[in-house]
Amino acid sequence: MRIAAATAWLTAASVLAPAALLAQTPQTTPQTPAPAPLTEAQQIAAAVLPLPAEFRDGARVLGHRAGHAGLVSLREGTGPFTCLASDPAAARFHVACYHQSLEPFMARGRALRASGVTGERVDTVRFAEVRTGRLAMPKQPALLYSLTGPKGSFDPAAGTVSGARALTVMYIPGATAASTGLSAKPAEGTPWIMFPGTPKAHVMFVSRM
Repeated sequence: MRIAAATAWLTAASVLAPAALLAQTPQTTPQTPAPAPLTEAQQIAAAVLPLPAEFRDGARVLGHRAGHAGLVSLREGTGPFTCLASDPAAARFHVACYHQSLEPFMARGRALRASGVTGERVDTVRFAEVRTGRLAMPKQPALLYSLTGPKGSFDPAAGTVSGARALTVMYIPGATAASTGLSAKPAEGTPWIMFPGTPKAHVMFVSRM
């Protein structure tokens, strides 16, 4: 799973190279080697980092395996969270962990995208299925934690992430600004509610934008 609407504000600033650098020959232009693909153990270590420490060891982890399309199970879990490893084909590092009560909603989104459904159509289908009772949503608030940063943010040797931004999301299906007292307008340093009144209404907690 990836939640595009919850992370849209994470766009990186572009950097313009001076004309002198563009004129350099291949022999003098510094090249940054691409990070080596993470092993399954490293994917697991990175994927659980968004979680509070007490939940990490028991988290289920879905990740990537050579020769397999989409996410595969890298580790079964005993705790309340599922974590998604960073996609090696993506332009940035992104890992996320969500409460097990969100699994039907998240798994349905992955299945729809794998079948070719894209963009807002994914939520159109899911929301309709929630309304008909085909798709269950949690009856209580449910948490999602994520880390997003530049490619290579995770250091496999140290098992740590640097330069990535943490985000905590609390799903409260059907919640509105009126029912929670939260603004629907993003504001630096304060929580706000996204997709109010919908099955995926959620509160965004971020220290700064």
